[in-house]
Amino acid sequence: MQHIKCIIVDDEPIARDLLVEYCSHLTSLNVVAACASAFEAREIMLTQTIDLVFLDINMPVLDGISFIKTLKNPPRVIITTAYREHALTAFDIGAGDYLVKPFSLQRFMQAIERVTKYLRPEQSISNIGKEFILIKTDSKIFNVKTADVLFVEAKGNYTHIFFKDQVLKPKLSLSAFQQLVPPGGFLRVHRSFIVNRTKIKHIEGNIITIDKYKIPLGSSFKEHFTNGLNSNS
Repeated sequence: MQHIKCIIVDDEPIARDLLVEYCSHLTSLNVVAACASAFEAREIMLTQTIDLVFLDINMPVLDGISFIKTLKNPPRVIITTAYREHALTAFDIGAGDYLVKPFSLQRFMQAIERVTKYLRPEQSISNIGKEFILIKTDSKIFNVKTADVLFVEAKGNYTHIFFKDQVLKPKLSLSAFQQLVPPGGFLRVHRSFIVNRTKIKHIEGNIITIDKYKIPLGSSFKEHFTNGLNSNS
């Protein structure tokens, strides 16, 4: 997968550090630099092709909006600011999203999802940093670490995602869930079940044991499941 090369431009060290941390959760993002000024960022952009800029507006000498206007072919921009009143101006320059500080990791990931549709049309949040995915249930969006998922069960129009200490119930098909997670890490074992191969305790006959749960292994899925277990992917 091709990485998205990005830079962070913010005169506040704490804000830069937070963005670096947030970016570290998404394996498709390659932070080329965290810049304290527009001038520092401009020097980098003269020598490298940058796909995405996280840009503060209120900076000394040259503000973020003015900086972008100096660029002949500006990259995609996500505005990160403490001020709501600049939103219209930000969208006038084609900003992909507008994050008002302080913003959460969840809100950050939503912004990445939005701009990635333009940067990499074939990608979505489902395959940006597959170690984390967003799962929406009712009015809440959970930031889920895929390695913590035990298994998934289809229940009508919903999918029940089992963790050691909780179950999420999004309105999502099994096939849609499988597209969200790392290929090879989750195996279809039944028309109603997908399991995390790393969580399997043991298999006895047509029963797979994961934690305290017993999951059926469908006869039509057995060969594919066995091949998946033997794969190194």
